[in-house]
Amino acid sequence: MSQNPPNLRPDLAPKALMTDAPRPGQPTIGMVSLGCPKALVDSERILTRLRAEGYAISPSYQGADAVIVNTCGFLDSAKAESLEAIGEALSENGKVIVTGCLGAEPEFITGVHPKVLAVTGPEQYEQVLDAVHGAVPPKPDPFVDLLPATGIKLTPRHFSYLKISEGCNHACKFCIIPDMRGKLVSRPAHAVLREAEKLLEAGVRELLVISQDTSAYGLDRKHEATVWKEREVRAHITDLTRELGKLAQPSGAWVRLHYVYPYPHVRDLIPLMADGLVLPYLDIPFQHAHPETLKRMARPAASAKTLDEIAAWRADCPEIVLRSTFIVGYPGETEAEFQYLLDWMQEAQLDRVGCFQYENVKGARSNDLPDHIAPELKQERWERFMETAQAISEAKLAAKVGTIQQVLVDSVDDEGATCRTRADAPEIDGNLFIDEDFESLAPGDMVTVEVEEASDYDLWGRVQ
Repeated sequence: MSQNPPNLRPDLAPKALMTDAPRPGQPTIGMVSLGCPKALVDSERILTRLRAEGYAISPSYQGADAVIVNTCGFLDSAKAESLEAIGEALSENGKVIVTGCLGAEPEFITGVHPKVLAVTGPEQYEQVLDAVHGAVPPKPDPFVDLLPATGIKLTPRHFSYLKISEGCNHACKFCIIPDMRGKLVSRPAHAVLREAEKLLEAGVRELLVISQDTSAYGLDRKHEATVWKEREVRAHITDLTRELGKLAQPSGAWVRLHYVYPYPHVRDLIPLMADGLVLPYLDIPFQHAHPETLKRMARPAASAKTLDEIAAWRADCPEIVLRSTFIVGYPGETEAEFQYLLDWMQEAQLDRVGCFQYENVKGARSNDLPDHIAPELKQERWERFMETAQAISEAKLAAKVGTIQQVLVDSVDDEGATCRTRADAPEIDGNLFIDEDFESLAPGDMVTVEVEEASDYDLWGRVQ
């Protein structure tokens, strides 16, 4: 059993999809995008700018004149993965430009890989473009270098990540994201809605709203209102979610909320879910449940109140699905605190759960806490936690056998169709598989199925 199975890690971006063939003589750039979906959005923006300047996008090292590696620096294991990816790109291509979160530590990168052409930090789009121009000058052809209105997308065409803000105002001791990406900076409401409208017009069937702290959206702007469709819309998560739901309703597209902290005003989102305006799904990073552990993490220590909130959400919207991630083996975590977490899990009955073993990260204040947990004990607690989470998931999915579900088709091959229910986000949650009468299905289709079988994390069904 590995430490953090990929299908349970919310910091992993979906696999990038790049299929355009370059025209003769066109300069070509490759992209390796690591880290979370927020980083994937950054990669899309960089490639959109490059494509507009006449560059082609290569899906391989060999077909690229240079390669951009968009790195992750959230955990030491992610840093190691980023360094490995840089080394691979240097070996396979030779011309490598580094950007992303790990780029906030340029000396760390160049100390290991001194031959990289340039190192830029997160969201430094102009610096990335300057580095590309220096390595591979552009040769635009205005007659053929045309862009779709949505720009370059690295995800399948039927879903798209919609980033509403950058940075974070929290000071969690285990996290260095505010150091890498800065304080909260929210996009104006009209800009988010305009992007969402273009994506929906291009045929996107699911919008996945992401940020570092979705609940705090607009706080830095003092929830200012901007003009959208000849009326004012506040930069507030409730208002924005309502407007996104209205945009998506005519096409039946889904709107899914990620990284929602359980602030009191989150309860205002639940009626929108109960009314069918947005998916009844909340991705909430609880991280732990014991008040003392949360205090050492410098997170709100109100697990009892959180249980009350969960009960209230379910009372107002019985269909709501809750996903979260947790950290076990945090410095100072006692057996009693860990058992409290397991008991809390049994009471909370979360639908989708991921778990990390605590890791020191350079620059994190948690490194200096006393009573670090031995690796063997962290592994043992992780396994116990996952056994609890798996049992809950198995029971919840078993209860869906015989039910009718709307599903979104993600892919189709010779063996069947891989789909997701409204309760499943791409890459991090489970799937529903259709292995009979699937030949007419295509990615992006929404179909109704009857659930016939369930496992620990996945479902099987047949088309109605």
